[in-house]
Amino acid sequence: MKKNQGCCFPFLRLPSGKDIKTQGLIKETDKNKNQNKKNKYDKIEDDGGSVPNNDGSCSSGSNGKMTNAAAKIFTFQELAIATKNFREESVVGEGGFGRVYKGYCSGSDGEQVEVAVKHLDRNGIQGNKEFVVEVLMLSLYQHPNLVNMVGYCAEGDELLLVYEFMPLGSLEYHLHDVSPNEALNWNTRMEIALGVAKGLEYLHDKANPPLSDFGLAKLGPVGENSHITTRVVGTYGYCAPEYASTGRLTFKSDIYSFGVLLLELITGRKAIDFTLPAEENTLVNWATRLLKDPRKFPHMVDPQLQGRYPTSGLNRALALAALCVQQVATKRPPMREVVAALSRLASPTYGRAPSQQN
Repeated sequence: MKKNQGCCFPFLRLPSGKDIKTQGLIKETDKNKNQNKKNKYDKIEDDGGSVPNNDGSCSSGSNGKMTNAAAKIFTFQELAIATKNFREESVVGEGGFGRVYKGYCSGSDGEQVEVAVKHLDRNGIQGNKEFVVEVLMLSLYQHPNLVNMVGYCAEGDELLLVYEFMPLGSLEYHLHDVSPNEALNWNTRMEIALGVAKGLEYLHDKANPPLSDFGLAKLGPVGENSHITTRVVGTYGYCAPEYASTGRLTFKSDIYSFGVLLLELITGRKAIDFTLPAEENTLVNWATRLLKDPRKFPHMVDPQLQGRYPTSGLNRALALAALCVQQVATKRPPMREVVAALSRLASPTYGRAPSQQN
């Protein structure tokens, strides 16, 4: 499998069992509102020795012991062993955040379990305390469209996240690196988009405790006055324009990134492809020109679909993508509206391509 260029954490589980790296878990919050909460976690030790539980209390968590939040704390040595010393052959993903390695860890029954170990690049990433708090908060969330986080390591300058391994690989592989006879059909693409949208909707609107309660960790080169809860080290093609210009991320930034993903699913193009001419190598820029003329919509479809898609479904999917990647963040639809639209587009009858209809 080809190494995948991806964004950041968390992983979203796709309906087919594939996984995708997205830009989620972003919320702009009020710094003062969260200042009192920060005090509660001041005793988190850089070596991972004391970690807050869901109720704010702390339990010992070193050497692989489980916390009440079910986040296992690994030592760096354990993860080095799990990935065979982070050897090149174990790399399954790579991006602005660092590298992802396939590894094996002992499960609760003593058997070896496949895991994905994300070794974060320390350049620009702030202190371990914030990292540990962020990890713990993420470990609280359970949803069918979210890949489970197994644990983490915050040891010295080393920051690593451990997730369950998705054996079918990333969406990028199944979208860009397969032969035409293995190409994803239209309905599967809409189901994938719906699954990702549901995962983001949960994080934005339904997570308990609310995601906005934990405005503590700052991953990335942010300033002291930043209100960003999580500064993501991601892939350029997915970043909203306001992130590029100000470094500030909101839920609306996630909507933009999702719109890029939806365009990828429809067109089969990559978010950034420097093998194309300069005017076409950025997916959003290329698509924006064509989206102005509905007569050009058929020219935007992935050629691997070979015309097998519903015309009305294509028109509505592209219209939705156009709304999501608008330059003005406030004009982008909330995730619940995106889910509602995709629920219709992914329905078996609506998504039936002409060749599939009776």
